[in-house]
Amino acid sequence: MAPRIGFLGAGLIAHLHAFGLFQTEAPSTFAGVYDPDPDRTAEFAAGWGATACAAEDEVLDSCDAVYVCTWTSEHARLVSEACRRGLPVFCEKPLAFDAPRAAAMADEVDGAGVVNQVGLVLRHSPAFAYLRHLVQDPDAGRVMSIVFRDDQYIPVQGMYASTWRGDRERAGAGTLLEHSIHDLDILEWILGPIASVSARSANFHGIDGIEDSVGTVFDLAAGGLGVHTTVWHDVVERPSLRRVEVLCERRHLVVEGDWDGPLTWTTTGGDERVLQDDDLLEACAAAGLEVADPDGAFVRAVAGGVPSSPTMRDAVRPHELVDAIYRSAAEGGTRVEVAP
Repeated sequence: MAPRIGFLGAGLIAHLHAFGLFQTEAPSTFAGVYDPDPDRTAEFAAGWGATACAAEDEVLDSCDAVYVCTWTSEHARLVSEACRRGLPVFCEKPLAFDAPRAAAMADEVDGAGVVNQVGLVLRHSPAFAYLRHLVQDPDAGRVMSIVFRDDQYIPVQGMYASTWRGDRERAGAGTLLEHSIHDLDILEWILGPIASVSARSANFHGIDGIEDSVGTVFDLAAGGLGVHTTVWHDVVERPSLRRVEVLCERRHLVVEGDWDGPLTWTTTGGDERVLQDDDLLEACAAAGLEVADPDGAFVRAVAGGVPSSPTMRDAVRPHELVDAIYRSAAEGGTRVEVAP
């Protein structure tokens, strides 16, 4: 039978996952939804055919798996409630405010033996999956340098239609933790372990504890160097965008955007090549890369009782990197080693 999927939290991210469930070929049905804002609950229920619930327990007691799409400070409590019932759980990123609390959540789901997945969805990105494929090709040679820029307008406005990301008690921190933990996850996924970081941060909006600009220089364990910049600005007309440039010994690669490309690369002795949209998906399929369906992956794991990916255990490592970057920035940019 198609698993019944419940939702805790009914904001923008919940709607994006609901759309992902609607699009995937993996069968599922919508169960209950609860949000502290009753208007959000009603809107989600009406839009997706879910049952509007008056409490979290109503959702948890009537579903086969649950999405936790609340503000960060609620993640651990609600994941614990799911584990207590033996429910598979998809938790949005970041898991928690820091790595020790993220590790405790991973310990709990592992101990409960429940299927779990975390919202580090860029591992399912066709653009980044094929970038990884090309970087790890021996023809590329060793990674020498990477420049990664991630920018979006500060998400207390625009389509987010909420303000909790400006509250450190609910969000924990700003652009690095709340948004660019995605980047730190895929940096190591593509390039291998980061050995050390040196960072500076700034706060242009003046929101207590919510940094809006972080610049990090990092050393790769394999010898390459990188720069990562994440910014929350006020250009509402500009969508969330990533640009990644990787220079290997014999290959230069650039990704614009974070899902459909374009991905452009040139290899020593060859012409420039470009992949985008359907052509990129076809190339991923030809290379045996499973992409573009994080919500379907979770539903299939729930239905089959098999592990999903990325798990909460996978999310602990990017939390460790976030903690190291914040520590470096607090110490004025001092170099902080990160054990692989």
